[in-house]
Amino acid sequence: MKSVSFYTLGCKLNFSETSTLARQFEEKGYKKKKFEDGADIYLINTCSVTENADKKCKKVVNEVLKINPNAFIAIVGCYAQLKPEEISDIAGVDVVLGAKEKFMLHELIDDFSKRSDAKIFSGEISQADHFHAAFSSDDRTRTFLKVQDGCDYSCTFCTIPLARGSSRSDSIDEIIKRVQNTVDKNVKELVLTGVNTGDFGLRNGKREERFIDLIKALDNLNEIPRIRISSIEPNLLHDEIITFVSQSNHFVPHFHIPLQSGSDKILKRMKRRYLSNLYIDRVYKIKSLMPHCSIGVDVIVGFPGEKEEDFIATYQLLNELDITYLHVFPYSERENTPAKSMQEIVPWELRLERAKMLRNLSVKKKRYFYEQFVGRRAQVLFEQEVKDGKMHGFTENYIKVVTDYDPLLVNTIQEVELTGINAKGIMEINLDRVYETHPVAN
Repeated sequence: MKSVSFYTLGCKLNFSETSTLARQFEEKGYKKKKFEDGADIYLINTCSVTENADKKCKKVVNEVLKINPNAFIAIVGCYAQLKPEEISDIAGVDVVLGAKEKFMLHELIDDFSKRSDAKIFSGEISQADHFHAAFSSDDRTRTFLKVQDGCDYSCTFCTIPLARGSSRSDSIDEIIKRVQNTVDKNVKELVLTGVNTGDFGLRNGKREERFIDLIKALDNLNEIPRIRISSIEPNLLHDEIITFVSQSNHFVPHFHIPLQSGSDKILKRMKRRYLSNLYIDRVYKIKSLMPHCSIGVDVIVGFPGEKEEDFIATYQLLNELDITYLHVFPYSERENTPAKSMQEIVPWELRLERAKMLRNLSVKKKRYFYEQFVGRRAQVLFEQEVKDGKMHGFTENYIKVVTDYDPLLVNTIQEVELTGINAKGIMEINLDRVYETHPVAN
């Protein structure tokens, strides 16, 4: 029996696809191993949102060769679609598969033996027009469920349409069947994921269904207590969606909404499909219906043409808005994007300085949000990971809590009192104040 190991770079969507590829191997009799245990085959699922993601791929290949110099190494994912020739030149790589071909791995490769030269299977991105269902199954606490893939937007900084193709989706009926019949019944949280999740409903270039119809259908299910939306564009986060989540049975009060810049000038240069006023309106609408809702924000700093006043506009907007935390990215030049050839380049040192300022702001915003819930009760879903005798969990509105490890708490939802914030900015609880214990998973 040959063994196989997996490594995932990038987003939740990649994790769902890696898990699906792992099940394909296991169904064919391969034994899944941990990365460090020296498998015969290694599959690396790559990202290419930033230059660092590309460098990380090369580093992972080198780590594999240290563990097992004779391992067969397959590279899939966004980086593999964008730069297959570049990857094939990395010492130790045996096969590179593009966006369409990664799901045909076992059809294309009949012998996972070490090669002297890497093979490339990567067609034009226009050929990646089929929706391949995927969901994660490695973490019994939650499942990342892929409901949409690709993107029809043309943001000037982004390579995703080149790496994943046009927007396409599964059908609501198929998603419901998958949740009912395939997803592990021990899972307590379902996370809806995609490249442009709110654009759900396109099949063969035609809109067949809407995202609001999907979440209404999922909310009628009782298989999984919690459902979370991973990320959604502000122009697609309509009032109907916000209102429904505020009244739903299973959707949690948490949104992650990319902003990218608080300067309308920069938003236009990025070709985003909204301006700052729409973003402000979305946040106000959420908070008017769900004051306890957590809101995460993606921000890019140092985009070409971003002057001091543009960055200040972004900082002030985020400082004044009632948001919870930030994911901050210094702008990274990507090949074959319009932004790559734009003038008024922001020096890298200044990009890092601005990123640091926003990350400091994020720490303050998150602490302020957490402080509002000290002394309150909350429903916490506890994770199985243990570190230094501690375990953590998340409230419905994405407050991270920590407590002493107790195996009986793993994968259970407990109503507890939030007692204070520790030096690491994580909420603490007192397990003597557990108000309701849900059954431990089998």
